[in-house]
Amino acid sequence: MKILQIYMMLIVFVSTLSFKADNTKEIAVNELIGNEHPIKEHYIKIALLLDTSNSMDGLIDQAKAQLWEIINELSYAKCRNKSPNLQIALYEYGNDNLNQSGGFIRKILSFTDDLDDVSKELFSLTTNGGSEYCGTVIQASLENLDWGNNPDDLKMIFIAGNEPFTQGMVNYIDAASNAKEKDVIINTIFCGDYRQGVSSKWKDGAQLTYGDYMSINHNQKTVYIASPFDDLILQLNIKLNNTYIPYGQQGRRKIAMQKTQDSNAASYSKSNAVSRTIAKGSHLYKNSSWDLVDAEAEVGFNYDDLKIEDLPENLKDKSMSEIKAFVKEKKREREQIQNKISDLNKKRREYLINNRDENSNGFESAMIKALKKQAEKKNYTWN
Repeated sequence: MKILQIYMMLIVFVSTLSFKADNTKEIAVNELIGNEHPIKEHYIKIALLLDTSNSMDGLIDQAKAQLWEIINELSYAKCRNKSPNLQIALYEYGNDNLNQSGGFIRKILSFTDDLDDVSKELFSLTTNGGSEYCGTVIQASLENLDWGNNPDDLKMIFIAGNEPFTQGMVNYIDAASNAKEKDVIINTIFCGDYRQGVSSKWKDGAQLTYGDYMSINHNQKTVYIASPFDDLILQLNIKLNNTYIPYGQQGRRKIAMQKTQDSNAASYSKSNAVSRTIAKGSHLYKNSSWDLVDAEAEVGFNYDDLKIEDLPENLKDKSMSEIKAFVKEKKREREQIQNKISDLNKKRREYLINNRDENSNGFESAMIKALKKQAEKKNYTWN
């Protein structure tokens, strides 16, 4: 009898191992072919470290003016046939208004997918001073940001400035060593003469992590190219904004911020407003914290958790079924508008390719060149 029991237990044990092995294979296959529900989502994580000392007004201006084109280029990326998520963190350094004991640095944003927040904070930056400690701000970004441990993620620091890379109490070589441990690539953008950046160790700071060293004329004005499709895309932006359903404590504030960032983009040019509209039509523009259409698509969302006071005025007297129908209709409208924006953007991209010097915009061109080069090493592709 005991022998029979032992035999039956062995059968169960072997069957369990076989099931686990088959399940493991299935998970591996799912990841390989890009299953609709992969085990891990892929991320492009970018930390922008911007020098905000007195001489850097041009750099900040380029960052504001070129943000949306950079985001649009990232929206075309693929990892294992899936569109990766984008998270951006923002630091400033070298500004005399910042805390001296902390090395004149400030973490403005942790990694976020709220692109309106990124735009808002860029437009709030001012310059003053200063003392630029590259090693210090790099080390702070490595220690205080959640870089994750997915080997497929593309994790990059872009630091821009114009003072020697060697200043400050933290040795940039030590910071680079820490970056390599976290699989983070440091890319350096020197605002000035290429050879001066080399002699002041900006090139060395990038090469230690196999990153790219670039130099730009940070005072060069952003070049915009108008396309025959711009007016149509901007008309779609107005319709797109009407599909958002603000809710919760943040709702009113965030939908107002959305319009403000539309205005900020347009303050540079019509073409920049178009770039922002295209970004808003992409999968990277997410607002689930305040928009019911985006929120409903999130795992764990439940209409039963909504409170009447969280709803916009036009929905407060509606039944739950009416609210659901309203959200469904706005989602349908948004998808139609986004598809139209995408179709027009394909034509616009082709037009720009034929009419644009790819090196015309320093900050944008430098970032995109480095991003694509390093993404290829992790088998990222571009549409």
